[in-house]
Amino acid sequence: MKAMVGDRIIVQSRHLDEPQRDGEIIEVHGPDGAPPYVVRWSEDGHTALLFPGPDAQISGHTPEKVIHHRGKAWHANVVLTEEDGHTVAEASLNTGSHVLHGRGEAQRNPADQDVPEIGDELAAARALVELSKRLVETTAADISAIEGQPIHLTG
Repeated sequence: MKAMVGDRIIVQSRHLDEPQRDGEIIEVHGPDGAPPYVVRWSEDGHTALLFPGPDAQISGHTPEKVIHHRGKAWHANVVLTEEDGHTVAEASLNTGSHVLHGRGEAQRNPADQDVPEIGDELAAARALVELSKRLVETTAADISAIEGQPIHLTG
């Protein structure tokens, strides 16, 4: 079995009443694409080291829309740009019915050591907090539309 980062792996159920599992390969530890793989499972987002058996299949890179027997997969994306100690993160989340955005920034103090990863982490965290707030606001608006009255959610 050979795979690349970004490929999907599908593991067939061993029992009739269990759904198949699928996930994205996020790390390949074997030589030339061989197992083991670190997989992010679609149903819950957890990651695990996988030594696939004969019930597993690799299916190329992640398609735009993944069809699941159970559950859904929402994909968030964070794009980072950095210039002269100033980092900007743009986060987006596509829920299928909404595309939400968040922005975060980080500025390095000129007296501090230049460690770009720290700016990336802080800007991304701020963008994801903003994205989370927008998701809560969207949820409140959706509930308000159903209930016919203003709804306030905290989150």
